Amino acid sequence: MKHINKLIKKSPKIGLISLGCPKALVDSEKILTSLTHNGYLINKDHRNADLVIVNTCGFIDSAKEESINTISSSLNENGKVIITGCLGRDKTTIKKFEDKVLSISGPSEINKVLRTVQKVFPQQKKPIRNFLSPTGIKLTPKHYSYLKISEGCNHTCKFCIIPNLRGKLKSNNVDKIMNEAKLLVENGTKELLIISQDTSAFGIDLKLTKNKDKTNIVELCKLLGELDVWIRLHYVYPYPHVSNIIPLMAENKLLPYLDIPFQHSHPEVLKRMQRPARKDNSSKLIEEWRRIKPDITLRSTFIVGYPGETEEEFQHLLDWLEEVQLDRVGCFKYENVKGARSNNLPGHLPEEIKEERWKRFMIKAQGISERKLLKKVGTVQEVIIDEVDEDGAICRTKGDAPQIDGNIFIDKNFKDLKQGQLINVIVEESNEYDLWGGLIN
Repeated sequence: MKHINKLIKKSPKIGLISLGCPKALVDSEKILTSLTHNGYLINKDHRNADLVIVNTCGFIDSAKEESINTISSSLNENGKVIITGCLGRDKTTIKKFEDKVLSISGPSEINKVLRTVQKVFPQQKKPIRNFLSPTGIKLTPKHYSYLKISEGCNHTCKFCIIPNLRGKLKSNNVDKIMNEAKLLVENGTKELLIISQDTSAFGIDLKLTKNKDKTNIVELCKLLGELDVWIRLHYVYPYPHVSNIIPLMAENKLLPYLDIPFQHSHPEVLKRMQRPARKDNSSKLIEEWRRIKPDITLRSTFIVGYPGETEEEFQHLLDWLEEVQLDRVGCFKYENVKGARSNNLPGHLPEEIKEERWKRFMIKAQGISERKLLKKVGTVQEVIIDEVDEDGAICRTKGDAPQIDGNIFIDKNFKDLKQGQLINVIVEESNEYDLWGGLIN
């Protein structure tokens, strides 16, 4: 035992800071799992680690700034730093760190990170077999997991540089996806959050494979729907074939929830954005989806203040929001991103106009959300418990994704509740974004 303790004390401790979206979070989980399988110890407090990995985000300039500041502080605190993730592909921005860090790699380059760690801290002996969970290291609670089904994107949206950072669409093998999903469910996952850059496009790059009949998002959803857990779809572009997914929600195979990045409503703005599926048929699609599954929850994100956006075009967006009554809405003020083609468009708007439109947008969205949640008072909702503390239980309905949507709170008779439990709750109160409820005896 003393010998083992001595080895553990001498083993280098690796820290990791994960920035950006859930797709990056999945990459971080795989990095930590790879390191642990190879005998390295993971330090939760990166400040006291022997080496720090910074998994960066490079989507917008504010995210780049956060990544750069994190790298700089890690160099000051730890000295030994590995840069990986999206910013690793931005050669111009990352150039100033080339001589200061151990290595620089792009997104999903797990083996490059591992090889750098092994070079800096070679394993003298074969690693002591660890007791790692079959699902590897998770950075989410045990009861929910992100499942990445593809990498990259084939679109050419003018405001986005993701294809430059993560490449063209590359769908994962269906069998591999299902094996990972089943393993997660077998080890306690109650909710699978399906992520990619363009979930609707899954499989279009695999049409020449032997499994061509199962390499599309509808067929994949059918397979996932047999797992008997919550399946939540994110980043779903509003293509017509998405309508074929909604009947699976009506059959309770998938959660009645779609995360759709509409970005705007006006055809001319969408044209300037060079968005896919930019025909003005989103309202008809939403109407069709609600006809099949009336209680479907629709979440989306939008950009206001895009170059050339007129007051008339912005008002079109506000009117469209009122018309379609989306359940959950996020909004960003347009900002230039180095390398994005939208930087060169005419008609860039002053910051004060962007701010004013953002406020008007959020007031509109907040009012819609408040009215929709008020209608839930008195209804019974199946919820999943995210956390239980001394004040109560923090839960989510089927219409709420973790970290980005609202919660339902239980502040009475919660002592016996457990994280990950599925329970029925009667909604008693609501506000703009959240609900409060009580257990059904």
